[in-house]
Amino acid sequence: MPNTIHYYFWFLVIWTLFYIQLVKYSIPPRCYDHPWRNTDYWRDEPFYTGLSHGCTSTEADVWLFNGTLYVGHDESALTESRTLESLYINPILDVLKRQNPESPFVSSPTKSGVWDTVPDQTLYFFIDVKTSGPETFKAVIAALEPLREKGYLTTVKDGKDVTNGPVTVIGTGETPFDMVAPIKDRDYFFDAPLADLNDPKYADVTGVISPVASTDFQEAVGKITVDTDPILSDDQLKSLRDQIATANYRGIGARYWNTPYFPIRARNLVWRTLLREGVILLNADDLDAVASYF
Repeated sequence: MPNTIHYYFWFLVIWTLFYIQLVKYSIPPRCYDHPWRNTDYWRDEPFYTGLSHGCTSTEADVWLFNGTLYVGHDESALTESRTLESLYINPILDVLKRQNPESPFVSSPTKSGVWDTVPDQTLYFFIDVKTSGPETFKAVIAALEPLREKGYLTTVKDGKDVTNGPVTVIGTGETPFDMVAPIKDRDYFFDAPLADLNDPKYADVTGVISPVASTDFQEAVGKITVDTDPILSDDQLKSLRDQIATANYRGIGARYWNTPYFPIRARNLVWRTLLREGVILLNADDLDAVASYF
């Protein structure tokens, strides 16, 4: 018994020190953690890893099988223990509970985000639906209940009034547009196609439906020449600016994925260009690199 007590004592000490370092002394940059490589989902805590690097956004690729939402880039990466609940919902809930403890010194429950330094910064939580859209997204909505119950989710009322919360859930991938856009009262959003915002289907999309719109960088902008600076041609830069301007005019933030990650020089030039032009999130697979960049 003494050995057991000793073990748990040091476990709590180490966890407390890690947690303080994680949220108390970090200033979040606009990085977006997308664990796209199969091996990334084998990390014990993918959410904590992104958070410890300062990412204000994370993404989970979800697959619905037998009523359970599993997480992985593809089916071969799925395991019974890797679920949306275990890898994301519970860790997020744990951090927010610690950030919003019950206290006799506050008159009402607080709704601080995951960062002590910027408590009103929301965590953008992208949920990439991989299996049947309607069925899977319905399960996603149900899975959000623990966060919903605590009032931690950004909400929409009457299709117009947005109340920001510690977590902003955005459905992407196979998320059905018609399961989000027409719903007047909800606590989830839609990842609109940034390059297709002028399509009649998305003519009425604003930040109330899609706080963020995304697109494949290389498809939207085209092939880049890695040994030039500036790295984008005049036409490519105009296309980029037009897409971002269209989104911003409607109160939507822009995000590009599939940005180059090699050569390093090209990656950094693209990052610099995107930040200068006003993207809301910077896509990053190499978290150490993006953390050091900021």
